[in-house]
Amino acid sequence: MFKSKPVQIDGQVDTLIGAQVVIHGDLRFSGGLYVEGRIVGKVIAEEGQRATITLAENGSIEGEVRAPVVILNGRLDGDVYASERIELAAKARVQGNVHYQVVEMLAGSVLTGRLIHAGAHEAAHALSEADLDAAAVLR
Repeated sequence: MFKSKPVQIDGQVDTLIGAQVVIHGDLRFSGGLYVEGRIVGKVIAEEGQRATITLAENGSIEGEVRAPVVILNGRLDGDVYASERIELAAKARVQGNVHYQVVEMLAGSVLTGRLIHAGAHEAAHALSEADLDAAAVLR
């Protein structure tokens, strides 16, 4: 009568972008995305969906990446927003800022940019609002 939604298993690949594939343009996905090829554009997980993107050793992305779980072992030129966790494997080469909740970096990975904890932005925003409230009280 009622169909249950399939549960995604960690490491499950729903979509494969092969080594000879080059995509120019933004890509939206849900489930497991495995990239061996090249993407020039944003890669964004559908809001509210379980999603994992894995960038293989010879894969590359030129653009912003937004997903709950991000596993990098290739080259990424752009900012990364991982709402749950990000893993930088030994061959990962990231040129951009990494916004994370939980981060794992293996020896050999290279990050040219900043690590920004997801809670840091909210804390800074809350502090600036508190400063504005305090300034309003002093007037």
